Amino acid sequence: MSIDITSLALGWVAAYGAPMVAGLLFLGGLGLPLPGTLLVIASGAFIRLSLLDAYSTPALGYLGTIAGDASLYAVGYFARGWIQQRFGQTAAWKSAQALFERRGGITIFLTRWLLTAIAFPVTLIAGSSGYHFRKFLIFDFLGELTWVLLYGGLGYAFGSQWELISDFISNFSGFALGALALGVGIYLLVKFGKKPAATS
Repeated sequence: MSIDITSLALGWVAAYGAPMVAGLLFLGGLGLPLPGTLLVIASGAFIRLSLLDAYSTPALGYLGTIAGDASLYAVGYFARGWIQQRFGQTAAWKSAQALFERRGGITIFLTRWLLTAIAFPVTLIAGSSGYHFRKFLIFDFLGELTWVLLYGGLGYAFGSQWELISDFISNFSGFALGALALGVGIYLLVKFGKKPAATS
């Protein structure tokens, strides 16, 4: 029997409130395949419907996801060799690494709320590459704050229709990631496809 993780997570949030939101977002920050953005949108809607507290829910959710990100960074830092061997050849890792090498800070920021599909490899890359932890936290704080306020606010604004905006954002995020992958591919093709000029 297959388990619907999304329905299960939403049921837990409705039953246990803000601490469950924090716990699930912490696990999502660690890289577990949980619908983090959907949970944030749903939490905003549940606040609008008076099912969750308007103050503790965003605060605990924010702290939970920051703690998850920081923990994943630590994993990257202390397991550099194994991580490179395990993930280094995957397409997602290569795309994230190419983006991170060009713009580390903005990459961390954007993958917290826009390009969330590659947040996991970016965080591991930050830790395994020795990117300064304090700088990581600054961009992580800003990005996750944008994530919580933007998507939680959309959920609150749409109320009982939050699933519609969730579907739209999911499709948009997929489009943004595809555009990023295409851009990185073109950049690498242009950069490494140039042949050296012939010398006489």
